This record gives sequence, C-alpha cells and structure tokens, in this order.
Amino acid sequence: MKKMIYAAAAVAIAGLLAFTLAAVNWKVSSDGAEVKFTSDKFDGSFGGLKASISFDAEHPEEAKFSASIDANSIATGFFLKNMHAKDALGVDDHPIIKFESTAVSKSGSGYVAKGNLTLKGASRPISIYFTFTGKGGQGIFKGNMTVIPKEFGIDHNGTPPKVMVSLVVPVTKM
Repeated sequence: MKKMIYAAAAVAIAGLLAFTLAAVNWKVSSDGAEVKFTSDKFDGSFGGLKASISFDAEHPEEAKFSASIDANSIATGFFLKNMHAKDALGVDDHPIIKFESTAVSKSGSGYVAKGNLTLKGASRPISIYFTFTGKGGQGIFKGNMTVIPKEFGIDHNGTPPKVMVSLVVPVTKM
C-alpha cells in the first residue's frame, strides 16, 4: 500500500514539474516595446507597456498574458488630437488599459491569445493574433488586434469605427 502511495505521489510531483518546466516566464524590455494604432481618422501610439508573460511555443495552451498601458501616454503627433483622444478614453476615471488572456492556442503559422480587453471601464472579449521568435534568452512577440471603440462606450464625434493595434514586444527570459 505504501508503495502505491509513493508511486502516486511521484507521478503527481513529476506532472507538476513538467508543467512548471513548460511555462517560460518572460520580462518585457519596455524601452523597446511598441504599441501603435491606426485608423481611418488618425494614427498614434501608447507608451509604458507593463506585462506579465508566461509562454512556451511548444505548449501555447499553458500560456498566460497580462498587460497594461497607461492611457495618458497616448500620442497622435498632434496636441489637440491627444486631448480629444484622452477625453474619449476617459483617462481621468480609467487611466489604465488592460488585457488578460483566457486561452492561447496555435493558429496557422502563429498563435492567438483570446482574452478580455478593459478599456474605459468596459471589458470585452478580444483576440490578439501574434508570432513569437526566440533564440536563447531573448525573444520578440509581434501581434495585432482590431478594436471597435463603440463596444467600449467610446463614441465621441470623430471616433473611428475601428482601430487596428499592432504590438512589438521584445522580451528576455526571467
């Protein structure tokens, strides 16, 4: 009986170790990260990306992404557009834009992270399509997603019907 208990415990520990070894934690090189957006009305970027990333290309189903951006960092290249965009985003009441993954899977030659985007206090499901290239302790995630501002209660005069967001996130193994 003791041998069976020890064998079961050994199998359980081995399983936990395999899961732990599959998850690779990455640190974002925030000075090299790019979060850019384009629309039919204006283009721009956000700065100050912060993220917690656990990803292994061989086991994407175990990945977890959690990221945030300071909404006040929006930059369109024109002061008045920045002010209008900050007003539309409600940065005084909702200064942080967040993404939290719920599932990650292989998709074609890349991956897709499904999760919830929180923008202006509203959370909606969204998919980020991305690729990952890594070598040694370095890597880079490149992705894109489409945001429909009205779905988040952003409907000021001049708000585009959709915004394409592109991401370039250099990382190092932790």
